[in-house]
This record gives sequence, C-alpha cells and structure tokens, in this order.
Amino acid sequence: MYPSIPYVSLAEVSEQLDTWGILGIPFVFYINYDGSQAWAGTEEEAKALGIHFSIRQENPLHAGSFNLSKSPISFESYESKFNLVQAGLKRGDSFLVNLTAETPIETDASLAQIFQNANALYKLQVQDAFVVFSPECFVQIRDQKIYSYPMKGTSSATEQGPEMLQNDPKEQAEHATIVDLIRNDLSQVAFPIHVDRYKYVEEIKTHEGNLWQMSSVISGDIMPKFQSKLGQILQALLPAGSITGAPKASTMQIIKDAEAYDRGFYTGIMGQFDGKNLDSGVMIRFIEQRGQQKIFKSGGGITIKSDPRKEYEELIQKVYLPF
Repeated sequence: MYPSIPYVSLAEVSEQLDTWGILGIPFVFYINYDGSQAWAGTEEEAKALGIHFSIRQENPLHAGSFNLSKSPISFESYESKFNLVQAGLKRGDSFLVNLTAETPIETDASLAQIFQNANALYKLQVQDAFVVFSPECFVQIRDQKIYSYPMKGTSSATEQGPEMLQNDPKEQAEHATIVDLIRNDLSQVAFPIHVDRYKYVEEIKTHEGNLWQMSSVISGDIMPKFQSKLGQILQALLPAGSITGAPKASTMQIIKDAEAYDRGFYTGIMGQFDGKNLDSGVMIRFIEQRGQQKIFKSGGGITIKSDPRKEYEELIQKVYLPF
C-alpha cells in the first residue's frame, strides 16, 4: 500500500520549481488539468510514492497479447455535447474547442503492464490510479529557448495516406487555429516566436491499426525575466492550448458546460527537468482506474466545419492500447 500523495496547487508548487530551475536541481512533476493538484520532487521520491515516469526512453519490452473492449457513450449523447459546442462556436465564443468524453473499457492488461509495454514518448503511472501513454510534447526548454509541438489532426493510417489528412479542409482549419493559439501562448514568455515546421505527419502505433497524427514545431527565445523560472513559465502557459482551444477562457467555459465531468489529471501535463533542460508532455491517451472499472478518456478538436459522426468515430478510434 502506497502512502498518500501530498498534492499542492500549481500556484503553490510554482515557487519551488523556480528555485530548482535557478539552482539547476533535477526534478520530475505532474499537474492536473485545472492546476488544482500538482506534485513535484526527485525521481527517488516519486518511486517511493508509487509514481513512475518514462520520458523519451526506449521500450525494451515486447508486449504480450492483451484484449481490449470499449463501451463508448452513445452517438446521441455525444451529439448533444457536440451541439452545445457548436452553439458556442456559432456565437463566436470560440474558434476551436477540444471536446472529450469517458469510455469504460475492459482489458486484461493492468495499469502496470500498460505502462511497461507502451510505446510512447511520455509515460506516467500513478499508483493504481491512472496511466498515461502520450505522444504529445507540451514544451521543451533548452539553452534559454522554448519549443512546442502542437498535435491536432488524426486519421486512420490503414484507410488513407498522410496527404489526405494534411489536405482535409476541416483538419487544416483546426491545425492552423491551434498553431496560432500556441504562438500566442508562447509569446507570454518568449520573443520572437517562430513556426519552424508546419503540418508534418507521423505514424502512431495502436493495437487496432496505426494512426496518422499531424503536428507543427513552434519556438521562441525566453525573455530575460522568465529565464530559469520554470514555475512561472508553466503557470503562464497552462492549461495546454491543444486540449482546450481558442480563446482559452471562453472555450474552457464551453468545455465545462458540454463535458459535464471532471477531467482530473487527464489533459494535464507531466515532465522532467535534468538540471539544464526541461521536457514535458500533455497527458492524453489516459486510462483511469475507478474501483474495478477502467475508464479511457479521449477527445478531439471541434470547429464550425466539424461533422459530429466523424468526431464521434475519432473519439472512439483514440481508445486503444499502445502496443
């Protein structure tokens, strides 16, 4: 039995992260969606609490054969949420809304087995509470520069080539919006801002067939007043733009009204500081243990051009085991 985890708020942990950043003291951390719960400490302290991190590490294991079945919400339930989002978009309250939902799943894989076998850039297992296997970087900080790699746009790799995703009008609009949002976010802590690479596509492995995922690279020079102030930087940038939308404040209200559930740590961030550089990921691809039931939380970006049936299918498509 693990001890309870001493969570504090993002505001409370921020000063400690600033100090560690200035002194070059390594740490790991994770923060929930709304910033109300955060934990940071050494990797040894994390392991003692049953918190396991894996960031950009090669996976030496070969997955066994695990089953997965899904029980997603009905299309009618999803469509009612989608319509609430569309109403906000039509009012002009938002240009892009990341709508998510919970999917109960059945699998013979434990959280520990999923963590150990997952092929993902960012992995986190917190006790017997949840596991994350995320492909999405939040920010990296190297040599007083900050980098973000927003991911927006997903399609099946078995049904079409990557150019179909890149040329889809809805996906183009969604991706362009998130790139503008991230550029604006980074401009709070860095100047000038550059889009170094735009709309590149990578293949992501799943147990049901691979997915195409579209991303861009954005960078900036950290302003002198924020240099090494890691806590202040995270406070300025959170919550992550890719899992909220634009503009953030009004979009988050739409999300609250439409989703009607607590995201918890899903769509928060996790990361590691090695004493010089920081690397962090967005906590998507998320399975929560709730009693005897496992819950997979997933979603996608909604624009005025979105089709509810396609968005519903994408939400289900993103419920997978990453091996």
